[in-house]
Amino acid sequence: MSTTPIIQPGQIEAPSGDIPFIYISPRDNVFRDRAGRLRQLAEGHVMKDFLLFMAELTEAQHAALAVFPKAELPTEAEIKLCREHGMPPLSVQSWPRNTVWQEALKKIIVDVMRTATPATKEILLRLQALDSDALETFATAILAGEFEDVDLGAAPFVAAALQVYWTHMATTLGAQAFGANDISNLCPVCASPPVSSILRIGGAENALRYLCCSVCNTQWHMVRVKCTNCESTKGISYFAIAGSSGAVKAETCEECGTYLKIMQMDKDQYVDPIADDLATLALDLMMDETGKLRSGPNLFLISTSAMAV
Repeated sequence: MSTTPIIQPGQIEAPSGDIPFIYISPRDNVFRDRAGRLRQLAEGHVMKDFLLFMAELTEAQHAALAVFPKAELPTEAEIKLCREHGMPPLSVQSWPRNTVWQEALKKIIVDVMRTATPATKEILLRLQALDSDALETFATAILAGEFEDVDLGAAPFVAAALQVYWTHMATTLGAQAFGANDISNLCPVCASPPVSSILRIGGAENALRYLCCSVCNTQWHMVRVKCTNCESTKGISYFAIAGSSGAVKAETCEECGTYLKIMQMDKDQYVDPIADDLATLALDLMMDETGKLRSGPNLFLISTSAMAV
C-alpha cells in the first residue's frame, strides 16, 4: 500500500467558464472500448476468467445498443424545465421507465448464452422465465440500491440492460441537453451515484476530474481534492496498491469515512471507469481493512456472487 501527497483544491483547475461540465462518450465507443479494455486487463490477471466474461457481457451491451429500438425521450420543454431547476431529466427514480429496456435484456441473454458456462446458463434461464412485471420489479430494486430480495446472480445482466437503456437516452439527447444538478455528486442526467472518477487528458478537459455515472455512462465535472460523497476538502488521502502504475487509486475522506476510486488517464490513457474498477478489487479489499466504505456502486459487483459466473 502506498499513499500520495495531495495538492490544494483548485490548484490545477481551469477557470469555471472554460470547463466542459458534461462528457458523454461517443455512442459507438462506450461499450466496445470497455470490452477491449477488459480483455487487455485480463492478460495475466488473477481474475482473468471473470474479466474475460465481463468483456463478453460488455460486447453484448454494445450489440444491444447498436440495435436499440426507439424509446420515448423528454420533450424540449421538460428538458428546459429540468435545466432551470437543476434536476436530472432522466432520473432513475422518477423517469417513466419504458419496458423497451427488456428487449436489450433479451438480446444480451441470447448473446451471452452462446458461450456461457452451465452455471451461467442456469442463471440466464431463470431470467428468461420472468415475466415483464417481475423484470420491472427487479429493475426498480437495482436502481434503488435495494438488493436484499433480488436474484444476485442475475442482477449483473439486468443492470447491463438498464445501462444500455439509459446510455441510449443520454447519447441520443447529447451533452447539450443537460445542465448542472443541484446535488453535485449525483449524475446530472439520471441522478445515479458515480462508480468512480477519472482525470481526463486532452483539450479543454485536460487534468480535470469527472465523476462517472454507474448507470448511463455520463461523466460530469467535479473539482479535484474534494470528497465525492460529502464534498469536504479536509482529510482527503490517496491509496494505491504497491508496485502498481498508480493509474487507479482510492480517494478517501476522513470526514465521512468513505472512498471512491479515481482513474488517471495521464498514467494510462486507456483506463475505463468500470473495467478498471473491476480489475482492482484488491484495492477494495485494502480499503475494507481501513474501515472505509465505498460511496458509489459498481452494478456488476452487487455481490461477490457475481464472481461465480
